[in-house]
Amino acid sequence: MNSPIKKPITVLVADDHSIVREGIRTILDLEADINVVGEADSGKAVIELAQKLCPDIILMDIAMPLMNGIEATRQLKTLLPETKILVLSAHSDDAYVHKMVELGVRGYLIKQNSFKILITAIREVAEGKTFFSPHITRQFGDPTWKSNQSEVQPLKKRVALTSRETEVLQLIAEGKANKQIASILEISIKTIEKHRQNLMAKLNLHDTAGLTRYAISAGVIENSVQSTVL
Repeated sequence: MNSPIKKPITVLVADDHSIVREGIRTILDLEADINVVGEADSGKAVIELAQKLCPDIILMDIAMPLMNGIEATRQLKTLLPETKILVLSAHSDDAYVHKMVELGVRGYLIKQNSFKILITAIREVAEGKTFFSPHITRQFGDPTWKSNQSEVQPLKKRVALTSRETEVLQLIAEGKANKQIASILEISIKTIEKHRQNLMAKLNLHDTAGLTRYAISAGVIENSVQSTVL
């Protein structure tokens, strides 16, 4: 009796650099058992595409505009709990790794890894296993071990923000005006103004520069994409 033909592993690639996405697609398309079904250049785009495509695996960057990979992962774990998320990031800080593990990702690779490791990770995660970059496991052991988490230096302690407040905070820190944020999030300018006021009150901050500094220190955006308001 012939063995049933396995369905290819469907992958959605989320990264804000087109050259990275194209390179990943080119390599993965050479593998008969892996099919790249889409590409997203922001956290907002990956959420929209994931709901349409329902991929087996999302290859998720952390530092992306409009919505970062941490917030996108948080929302996707509710929207598509069956879809597995594999992080591919330049960040190897243990705080980022453990944060993503807490959110339920199945693996974490750094961009210095080879494509061979990436392909292996995709196959392992597709089979329900976890896979972490050799660099990460050498650095602090298996990040899924809860016992290790007490030793991790966390990202700056964050006040509890809603998903919408986190989105607005990131866009403010990226230098977007209220009108632009309202257009991106498809809500009214008055609602954006209310969110901005709520953020300042919650965080005890009084201007956009303060919000931007907080967003950087809390890992909401990278220092390299900060607004010029600082």
